Amino acid sequence: MGLPRITSLLREYDARASFFVPAVSVQLAPDAIEAVRTEGHEVGLHGWIHERCGDLSEAEEYALAERSAEVLRRCTGVTPRGMRTPWWEFTEHTLPVARHLGLLYDSSMMADDEPYELLDRGERTGIVELPVSWIRDDAPYFPDDPGARQILAPRQVLQIWKDEFDGAFAEGGLFQLTLHPHVIGHRSRMVVLRELLAHISSRPGVWFATHEEVALHSGSQIGIATPSALRPSA
Repeated sequence: MGLPRITSLLREYDARASFFVPAVSVQLAPDAIEAVRTEGHEVGLHGWIHERCGDLSEAEEYALAERSAEVLRRCTGVTPRGMRTPWWEFTEHTLPVARHLGLLYDSSMMADDEPYELLDRGERTGIVELPVSWIRDDAPYFPDDPGARQILAPRQVLQIWKDEFDGAFAEGGLFQLTLHPHVIGHRSRMVVLRELLAHISSRPGVWFATHEEVALHSGSQIGIATPSALRPSA
């Protein structure tokens, strides 16, 4: 339901996005993933079956990450460049796992509004962090738990996201929004997403980009030497 509505709206605004998908979901819905890839969007790592990393041993976290990366490579034909951990959990093993996989970026941490480089015990890793935030996520505002109460109307959330974007635009910075197709994909919420995209598109010089593209650009700005295999072609 939600995914076709989202991809159609993104196409209307010529906006590319990044979809972080558990490996099991990729295998269960290959046609949906192919539709995402056909539209020019990025597919990134999001765990094996949306497991909690904090419940895994070091060996289990490595094994599931490797299996997930292999599934995405096989099903999309593209090696995943980045990840968003399930539940945004980040253990002491997660960064070494990302380095082991040769990832360009992570998008699971909340230390800043702007991209920064992750350090591993003080050592530069060359991995760009594209920070997330609960305030720019749809799930807290629109909980899908039957026992939870929606705390804000969709248009109230729209105003928060507009203000977040306007602040980023004024600073010449990054506005990163985290959405879930089964959450934002309802009709009343798609109205909000449409109005948000219209608001963003009305500003001059805005760049709709995938996380990979943002990481490549940000990495060059903060002095990360990107391997030639990851550099965009001319």
